[in-house]
Amino acid sequence: MRLSKELFLLSAGVSLVFLSVAQAVKEVISEEELGYRNQTLYDEKPVAPPKVEFPKNPPGSGKKFARAYENAPPQIPHSIEGLVPIKPGQNACLGCHMPDVAKSVGATPVPKTHIALDLFTKGGKKKELKIDPARYQCVMCHTPQANAKPLVKNTFKPEFRDPQAKQRSTLFEHWKEGLP
Repeated sequence: MRLSKELFLLSAGVSLVFLSVAQAVKEVISEEELGYRNQTLYDEKPVAPPKVEFPKNPPGSGKKFARAYENAPPQIPHSIEGLVPIKPGQNACLGCHMPDVAKSVGATPVPKTHIALDLFTKGGKKKELKIDPARYQCVMCHTPQANAKPLVKNTFKPEFRDPQAKQRSTLFEHWKEGLP
């Protein structure tokens, strides 16, 4: 009698697994839908990405985008033609986005999180502001936005703890959050 109970429980468990797998199989994304190629991943024919148009408006004339999520890097609302590539000693973004210039030209200033920490000399005199070398390549995080149809449906809904975080980063104020 005990064996039949165990056999019943085992068969019930296996049935539940099969039902779960069958349900999951219905929701599988086909390989053609996985990327922007919209073709099988096993086909090696050259496939061109969809044509997209990047902003042509010059710096200072673009409309700022809301942040994609809390403390997300701001997106670039203007053309970056002639501003890249960024090389050591050659970063055209800083001409408008350094904190001492940004306000006067209406640009988003480089945040405190991007400024090098060695701001003072041994004599206590303030040095010139410098960008942290780890933050020098702006386009690693900040990107111009193309006028393109989404390739995949996006259901992400950001939650902002602070309503101001939709327009500006609050990372510097909260970077120690959760630390003892």
